Amino acid sequence: MKLISWTYTKRYNIKAIYDIFPHSNVIFRLIHNYYFIYIVNWSEQDPPVEKKDLVQMELLLNDELGTGHFYRNRKSKNGENQV
Repeated sequence: MKLISWTYTKRYNIKAIYDIFPHSNVIFRLIHNYYFIYIVNWSEQDPPVEKKDLVQMELLLNDELGTGHFYRNRKSKNGENQV
């Protein structure tokens, strides 16, 4: 999966588009020092979005914005598998 584009929206949210889901807008919000998916405006033209896709989307956007290390530290602090 590749991050095609991203842009800031109202109230400092970020709208991102990914190559596998080109018709679905993914909206992120800043939580502490990293971005987390708030909502996926899914289109029937795209395949269903699975949890693994959501995690990959979060990683790609946070890496793009330089907040990937905050996101990864959050995952390990909660006892989840580190990605």
